[in-house]
Amino acid sequence: MRVGGKALRGLMVAACVLLSPVWASAFDQPTDKLSADVHDLHRWALDTGDTHQQPFAIVDKKAARIFVFDGQGRLVGASNALLGQAPGDHQPLTSVSDSQVAQLPLADRTTPAGRFASQPGRNLSGEAVVWFDYAAALAIHRVRPGASQARRLRDLASDTPDDNRASLGCVVVTPAFFEAVLQPTLGRQRGVVYVLPEDRPVQAMFGRPLPLAQAR
Repeated sequence: MRVGGKALRGLMVAACVLLSPVWASAFDQPTDKLSADVHDLHRWALDTGDTHQQPFAIVDKKAARIFVFDGQGRLVGASNALLGQAPGDHQPLTSVSDSQVAQLPLADRTTPAGRFASQPGRNLSGEAVVWFDYAAALAIHRVRPGASQARRLRDLASDTPDDNRASLGCVVVTPAFFEAVLQPTLGRQRGVVYVLPEDRPVQAMFGRPLPLAQAR
């Protein structure tokens, strides 16, 4: 049977949809969820080769969302995220261990803005995480079981970012998103995590290459 040009193109599109990887999953949100700042940083990262073809994530603190991309810059998935309880872009003045992070004063419970080298690892409980600032014990991780689990999952499911200030500084996502999106990308190799500032213009931070904060 001969297939006309329009029909052939339709079959090709259908095949692409069927063969699409995780970035076409239900975790993706409408493109209007991507702010202009996320678009600009994504373009800058690829145009400058800043990611060195590693997978990367962009954390939009104003929208309380995380966007995960593969090494070619294709969207793997996007999700709401919980962030540090305190607003601001600064890092704690002193390094802390994983066991000391709960002792941070409220003003230092921020998710710092910047460009970070990430790497997969485990915390003291043996939980798989993606470290993006090891010295400050900051990672991307799942919502953990416990008394606050139901509330945190409810906050993640809401449409407003106003109730997403809940962590000690880490970026927290649902277990399903971590396992389906983060684990196959940043959970298997080194990458880059960009955390957009909320107290200053994005261009002031990412207008030129920044010193790389090495994960350890």
